[in-house]
Amino acid sequence: MKIYALASGSKGNCFIICCKDTNIMIDCGTTKKYLVDSFSRINMNIKDIDALLITHDHSDHISQIKMFKDLNIYSPVSILNIKTYDIKAFQSFDINNVNIMPIMLSHDAKNTVGYIIDDHEEKCLYMTDTGYVNDRYLSLFTDLDHIIIESNHDVEMLMNSHRPLYVKRRIFSDNGHLCNEDCANVLSKIICDNTKDVMLAHVSMEANTYDKALAVNLAYLNDHNIDISHIDFKVCRQFEIVIGGK
Repeated sequence: MKIYALASGSKGNCFIICCKDTNIMIDCGTTKKYLVDSFSRINMNIKDIDALLITHDHSDHISQIKMFKDLNIYSPVSILNIKTYDIKAFQSFDINNVNIMPIMLSHDAKNTVGYIIDDHEEKCLYMTDTGYVNDRYLSLFTDLDHIIIESNHDVEMLMNSHRPLYVKRRIFSDNGHLCNEDCANVLSKIICDNTKDVMLAHVSMEANTYDKALAVNLAYLNDHNIDISHIDFKVCRQFEIVIGGK
């Protein structure tokens, strides 16, 4: 697999996961100009995408969906004036030779999901926009080669930010976003010998920093004696393409 994190954060999200002969796009937020420029920079065309997976209907994940209306779009929610294939958490489906398993997340948007993408040679977890991860689902997160996971905020930075109190409470809640420590805790349970890379995603530009997200995760994993010597850690950016996988 090869992974292109085109955009990741509160101003827009878009990933492309290339599996053998199948190219899968997850979400389509950010600006139209940035997406067009990003496709050009990775030498891809919209027609190269076999399917678009939607995680939920917040604008930072679907704002440019009209650009991709002619693709096969899979979504856990209906989107106005857009034809989609309805999906449900834990009901897998195939796109060409790739198996897709939606997983239920905890966010303040209806039916928010993440995805396990399995091309029968490698397996990738995409999981952002969730206030917590239910331990009952950990049995699904086995033998992961690639992990894309939210490390959204630093709690102290969030609470000291100028955001309204109700926004802070929303982000910190079980229906909000994972903080750096909670992200690291999940990683400590799902990293395995197969894991090649971890991409920290949806990092807040106001209540976190890229360096802090990486440092906290690495420190936690080392402190808990998790072997990460074989893993390439990267932090996804808001307006910069980050490439993972091989």
